[in-house]
Amino acid sequence: SIFDRNAEGLILSQLITDFGRTANLTGSAKLRAQAEANNAQATREQILLAVDGAFFSAQQAQSVTRVAEQTVAARQVFLDQVSALATNKLRSDLDVSFARVNFEEGRLLLSKAQNDLQAAFAQLANLMGLREPKTYRLVEQPLPPEVSTNVSQFVQQALQSRPDLLSLRNSQEAAFKFARAERALHYPTLSAVGSAGVVPIGNSALGDNYAAGGLILTLPLYAGGLYSARQQEAELRSRAAEESLRDLENNVVRDVRIAWLNAQNAFDRLRITGQLLDNAKQSFALAQARYSNGISSIVEFNQAQLNLLSAQIAYADTQYEYLVRRSALDYQTGTLR
Repeated sequence: SIFDRNAEGLILSQLITDFGRTANLTGSAKLRAQAEANNAQATREQILLAVDGAFFSAQQAQSVTRVAEQTVAARQVFLDQVSALATNKLRSDLDVSFARVNFEEGRLLLSKAQNDLQAAFAQLANLMGLREPKTYRLVEQPLPPEVSTNVSQFVQQALQSRPDLLSLRNSQEAAFKFARAERALHYPTLSAVGSAGVVPIGNSALGDNYAAGGLILTLPLYAGGLYSARQQEAELRSRAAEESLRDLENNVVRDVRIAWLNAQNAFDRLRITGQLLDNAKQSFALAQARYSNGISSIVEFNQAQLNLLSAQIAYADTQYEYLVRRSALDYQTGTLR
């Protein structure tokens, strides 16, 4: 007999368990997403470090330019004074010659300082994403206190907070979960299947609806060694990621210790150059008084003037070098914000 029949229904299938494969694949994907987010943060901190360096370099050039401007102004006044005294036969032409040489050296210093300042502004504008350099009047930043002597604290902070380290750690964990997921390919899967529907057209003997349900067990009996090869590859990648993580951790510990030493040395040099600047100011004041009273020659005065200028530039250099070193230490510990 031939019967006409039309059936419409719905089939539902739900995975009950695949012994952790899907869960491990999901966890691996989430960890890879976290790794990319940490990579983005690491790139952001690299940009911040570069901007900090350019900013402090511009401040250093700005400070040296200010010193050069004050030096040129002071030497111009001194040249005018010595020239007036030489006109009245109170100073020799040799003194005028020395004063003029010092004035021209100051102008050379000012020219170089202004050029360095414009170059620093160009670098800062580039790192800020500007096509055209701008001239800024940068606000002086307060000097941070001396770094702690407990370097282990900085090392632990870096191991916990460095975004590039967190990214590689996420990648290693993702590789480990993926290896577990590949190992689960050897395990069976268990699914539940249900089907239900109606039969609007058909013979009355066949019924006007239907429903069925059951369990499906899938066994991976033979795959030609594919699953074993995939598992071995995933495990090797996981071990490689683990060794890369260990290598990066060792490098982070080294970099933090070096950055900490550099910051401490910069602070010590800042303190020493501060004392040097105070001594140079006192020496210059005494030499100026001796020369004004005719007790010493202009050679002694010029030497004191040169020592003062060198001390002022050294103090400006070490001041902003310390700020750069502290910024580098914050970067190495993962706390640069």
